[in-house]
Amino acid sequence: MLFLLSFSMNGYAQNVTDKSVPLRDFLSELETSFNVKFSYADSDINTINIVKPDSKSLDIILNEIREVTGITINKLNDRYYTLTKTATISICGFVLDNFEENTIPGATVEIYQSNLTGITDATGAFRFDNVLENSLVYIKHLGYKPVFIEAKEFVNTRECKTIAMALSYQELDEVIVTQFLTTGLNKLSDASIELNPAKFGILPGVSEPDILQTIQALPGIKSVDETVSDINIRGGTNDQNLILWDGIKMYQTGHFFGLISAFNPYVTQKVSIIKNGTSAMFGGGVSGTLHMHTIDELPITYTGGAGVNLISGDIFGEIPITENLAVQVSARRSYTDFLNTPTYTTFSEKAFQDSEVDNEGEFYFYDFTAKLIYEVNPYQQVRVSMINMSNNLNYIETTNDSIAPNRSNLNQDNFSIGSQLQSEWTDELTSQLSFYYTQYNLDALSISNNDLQQLKQNNLVKESNVKLSTNYMLKERINWMNGYEFTETGIENTTNVNQPPFASNIKGVIRQHALFSELKYSSENEKLIGIIGGRLNYFENLNTFKEYVFEPRINVTYELLPNIKTEVLGEFKSQVTNQIIDLEQNFLGIEKRRWILSDGDALPITKSKQGSIGFNYDTDKLYVGIDGFYKEVNGINVYTQGFQNQNQFEGEIGSYAIKGAEFLINTKNNDYSAWLSYTFNKNDYTFDALIPATFPNNLDVRHSVTLAANYIIGNLKLGAGLNYKSGKPYTQPDVNEPIDNTVFPNEINYQNPNSSRLPEYIRVDASAIYTMKLGRSAKGTIGASILNITNRKNMLNTFYRLQEDNSIESIERVSLRMTPNASFRIQF
Repeated sequence: MLFLLSFSMNGYAQNVTDKSVPLRDFLSELETSFNVKFSYADSDINTINIVKPDSKSLDIILNEIREVTGITINKLNDRYYTLTKTATISICGFVLDNFEENTIPGATVEIYQSNLTGITDATGAFRFDNVLENSLVYIKHLGYKPVFIEAKEFVNTRECKTIAMALSYQELDEVIVTQFLTTGLNKLSDASIELNPAKFGILPGVSEPDILQTIQALPGIKSVDETVSDINIRGGTNDQNLILWDGIKMYQTGHFFGLISAFNPYVTQKVSIIKNGTSAMFGGGVSGTLHMHTIDELPITYTGGAGVNLISGDIFGEIPITENLAVQVSARRSYTDFLNTPTYTTFSEKAFQDSEVDNEGEFYFYDFTAKLIYEVNPYQQVRVSMINMSNNLNYIETTNDSIAPNRSNLNQDNFSIGSQLQSEWTDELTSQLSFYYTQYNLDALSISNNDLQQLKQNNLVKESNVKLSTNYMLKERINWMNGYEFTETGIENTTNVNQPPFASNIKGVIRQHALFSELKYSSENEKLIGIIGGRLNYFENLNTFKEYVFEPRINVTYELLPNIKTEVLGEFKSQVTNQIIDLEQNFLGIEKRRWILSDGDALPITKSKQGSIGFNYDTDKLYVGIDGFYKEVNGINVYTQGFQNQNQFEGEIGSYAIKGAEFLINTKNNDYSAWLSYTFNKNDYTFDALIPATFPNNLDVRHSVTLAANYIIGNLKLGAGLNYKSGKPYTQPDVNEPIDNTVFPNEINYQNPNSSRLPEYIRVDASAIYTMKLGRSAKGTIGASILNITNRKNMLNTFYRLQEDNSIESIERVSLRMTPNASFRIQF
């Protein structure tokens, strides 16, 4: 990463000293002194300087010129010699620490372009012959910052070059579990989980590493409606998750109405999943945080790949342009608008059940990402990221009594761009300045009754953000992080109907200023790692309210005994963006969610507090962990919770509290991994204005169990698993008086809210992946998976509607039936 600035890259001329002379002039002196002639290309020697050798022997002088400059000298006869710049050179060096006091044995030395690699010996020395002069030498060692040096810098030195490596102090993501359930899933010292899609192994029902599908294998993270865009972390709603892509907040996360993740895993380097103990750097997301990162370092060589499955095809590439500039791009598009597959059929049945859409509907999605990485100098790097994603549904319905067909369009788009400037000012002080702009747009248009009636609906989110953070190493084991963040979020909701005339346009803007600070301490033996910090937010909703909110954070891990650690985590968090489920204005029967802003009245700032304590035992072959937690979230509105009973239009403000425990046991070796996880949640609402005031949360899934295993046989990976969940609560009509005739229009007379339970949920999944070598640097992967092998009909939700004839219609939403998928990929 540490390249010299271009103005200092002048070949051998950069080692000019007071005693050196141009090689061209020295050759002229030798021609006069020894009565010889040298033939050479001016471009080969014009930039080379040399210290005159002391010897009076021409052979010795010429040999020294060879060693120092790398020039090849051939003797044609006693008078004529030729000089040519050699294509290969020999290099040697000593690797020391940055004080040049201690050697570093075992450092890895890789020479790109020459395909050479090795390690330093006990004295920190290395040597390579036949090195291409334009090669790049890459030196790395655990605990030190990597070093990049051009091979030609080695040739103009009389002795082996000394390379000093600086200590790396920013080891904030210490991995304490090298394999967690499957390869590519790691648990870190701060109790967060890190997913590395490039190293991902296999999970049941997943033949490709879908990011939002994969994280649901973790205890405490589930989706009650079987989607990836409605993920519930410890009983919270999806809009209460902070989802970041390269530091940019995402307001759209799924394709195909939430059945497929909108983020390409093949350009995602790592994913951080945080359930509690969040860094003070992050604001929002009272339930959990999911942070996706694409590459941050310059790729040395070109890599890429492409693949197809039964829904879509994609392509990606990482392309070095110059030594200090590279780009990463990816593109994916479904072919569901012109080809129906078994996977598309089952997905459609799940997405469009209880809607007006049938097989005549045309649906497709796409996403595109691009990233530019530029090394300004050895200590500063600029990154620019962009992502664009879209879902499009077009539906035409022809009826017998209509001249013109009914036409409907539903489009969901997200465009985001962000940049980061990473700076290293000293070995102790670094900073990061970032900016992003994101825009989310949901457009719905319905034209019916022979083009006479039009319904237009729109939800528009625009958000800008700038953040500055610094990290300072106070002492060797104490790191101090500070920063400032400004966010402006504007949201608009519009509805327009021409017959009968109706128009609604609700706009809001909230500006947020935040100061944050955090200290991290690691004991010398690393038995104790502690992070404590806080965040002070100032919220201003234009013309509505102003409020300060302080959010303390704590994250402590301590090794009680060898292989046994305890974790104590706690946080206060707040957020001002929420989603309402628009039941009154559903489009084609498809549930739409609209983003809205807190206004300090009907929807106050949502605030949470959470504490947890956990214990885990970890060895190479066995991991056992248990966590207990308590979380309370205040300032919720019934509109954001998706009620489908007597409370769905009340607009009351309340809270919910969750008491829970998570247990995981995982046994593993190089060939297999098997695990059993269990999650218990008791999740209750409290709305003082309702009767009763306290009742089960819509997401109160008390028990959740996962039993799964994967096995590797050579190039074949197999996975199978079983998922069990107790039924979520719902509300039934009153048995004795199901309809209330005392109001107009009549209403359903319900029992107590969420007093009934759906049947239990059971699903068995399996998957297989086979990898083969295709040439020297390419490999192919064939994958197959089946969701719900038993084709069990799992009930996801039940609600009721009152018909015109005063009869009650029961609506049942069911899970995916047996869903096969297959994929083929090439990567190089």
